[in-house]
Amino acid sequence: MPERTSISRRALLKGAAAAVAAPYIVSASALGKNGFLPASERITVGCIGLGNMGSAHYPGFLDDKQLQVVAVCDVDLFKRKQKQQQANEKYAADRQAGSYKGCDDYNEFEELLARTDIDAVLIAVPDHWHAIIAIAACRAGKDVYCEKPLSLTIREAWAMRDAARRYGRVFQTGSQQRSDSNFRLACELVQSGRIGKLVKVNVGIGGPSREKYLPEQPVREGLDWDRWLGPAPWQPYNEERCSGNYGGGWRHIRDYSGGMMTDWGAHHLDIAQWGLGMDGSGPVEITPLMPMPDIGGPRDKEGLVFKYANGVPVYHGGKVNGVLFTGTEGKIEVNRGYLRSWPDSIILEPLGANDVHLYESPGHRQDWINCIRTRKRPICDVEIGASSVTVCHLGNIAYWLGRSIKWDPEKHEIIGDTEASRWLDRPKRGPWRLA
Repeated sequence: MPERTSISRRALLKGAAAAVAAPYIVSASALGKNGFLPASERITVGCIGLGNMGSAHYPGFLDDKQLQVVAVCDVDLFKRKQKQQQANEKYAADRQAGSYKGCDDYNEFEELLARTDIDAVLIAVPDHWHAIIAIAACRAGKDVYCEKPLSLTIREAWAMRDAARRYGRVFQTGSQQRSDSNFRLACELVQSGRIGKLVKVNVGIGGPSREKYLPEQPVREGLDWDRWLGPAPWQPYNEERCSGNYGGGWRHIRDYSGGMMTDWGAHHLDIAQWGLGMDGSGPVEITPLMPMPDIGGPRDKEGLVFKYANGVPVYHGGKVNGVLFTGTEGKIEVNRGYLRSWPDSIILEPLGANDVHLYESPGHRQDWINCIRTRKRPICDVEIGASSVTVCHLGNIAYWLGRSIKWDPEKHEIIGDTEASRWLDRPKRGPWRLA
């Protein structure tokens, strides 16, 4: 590919403005008309991972006039070429130009991160890649929006936190329920004592991931299979291994993810932590109440309990729609598009000035954008993402081993169990490492 210069986009614009030249036509978008910010004020973005969640985010990133997608990266040639074309056609139409070729495509994320004209990145790759790419992005001076669950392991999660702090990066974890008004109100009401003393919390999520044998198939055209595996153990290609389908695929295979325990747990256990006021902390003991469930359960039965130092247990499972907070004087249940309380008056009475008022997000992507400009921490900062995904991983470890484990939430250590402690991180296939 052609050699890229080290001149930044902003330096180039400043140089052009200072030059004495013949008159030329500047597009309305470059001048900030038609709802666009001027080019010098837009946040330039690279999108890494263009599968399920990457594709879901992509139209919103293209339509957001505060942003400009200048690069896409995926190990699937067809996906990245399609998204590159989509960006170029969208920006050409917006600028009323015949063509636009401002979005480049990459197979290797390192090439994208090496560009000095990119301000921020969206990371929406499978979980086993999150930490390596996010830490490299922080080191390269990029702000980060990383899909949930934040990491494949507990050690990775806290290494991501450390990298964001070391390099001064704005890092939004993609647990979007933090930016939903129903979830915020539920947690405000719980923390304000509207249901009395909190007795327990139930979360309705699926089970852990497992080892899985799959027969070898021919690698599909256009896919860099070795790079898709990256730091994960080498395995022969099978379509299910890299499928993004929720009913199967990589989310349910232990080499790449933690199953629904980390996938939906990174949403609902995150809200449980928020309601408990335990951001940045976690449980002290995790006990399975039943054998390791299949990927769909437990649903009606409480299958595992997280015990917190304040005495409030959080149960994995039970009859619950999303997250159910139970107190001495009532209950609050919350899910996407759903909020209910017993009695009804709990959610009908407005919060008062002396009640707890939590961070109100303008929307998960907009909150990230605002924080990129202000350099404040977003609503689901990397440390919040790390503490919430730690709860998920601890639940998996207890299920996989079939016994209770004790946890030190300050030191991020499993207490007195060498075998369980081995699950705090995973060996990585060379040459990949966190660094």
